[in-house]
Amino acid sequence: MAWTVWITGLPGSGKSTITEALSEILRREGVKFDVLRMDELRRIVTPNPTYSEEEREIVYAALVYTALALNRNGVNVVIDATGNRRRYREKARILLSAFMEVYVKCPIELCVEREEGRRERWGAPEAIYDKGFKGVSGTVPGLGVPYEEPLNPEVTVDSSRLKPSESAQIIYRAMKEKLYRDEDGDSP
Repeated sequence: MAWTVWITGLPGSGKSTITEALSEILRREGVKFDVLRMDELRRIVTPNPTYSEEEREIVYAALVYTALALNRNGVNVVIDATGNRRRYREKARILLSAFMEVYVKCPIELCVEREEGRRERWGAPEAIYDKGFKGVSGTVPGLGVPYEEPLNPEVTVDSSRLKPSESAQIIYRAMKEKLYRDEDGDSP
């Protein structure tokens, strides 16, 4: 059965870097999977984003549906997306039969510091925190709109204290326990 792991956290918390470290582990272990990055999906679904609540509902519904379609076809998925509202992630939990939520915890001050390299490396929106602090944008999760921390994620990693590779190892171990069970309850 195919699975989905959603890596959530504030913009700049380290989701994409941890996703890359996890991807390296999965490839090394011979696991077939695909990564869905919200920054990439948004450019297709909403080329000129407004980041309104209505638009976010549509974009996150498209993200979850894409993961569902891939899972139905035997493709494992890692989602790299802020998912600022719990309901987006809960929809995934309801629709996806093998699902795990990973919360990347990070102080907003560190997220702001890290933001500088996000656009070049991951294609993320430009200067979102700067725009949020200056009042130019009221749609920044954690500033203008809430980021609702997960209530019961399967895994929480603190990216201010752990290296991305350490976080990825913690996530992979949890995946082996929760997602890699066969009919006999054994993991690979």
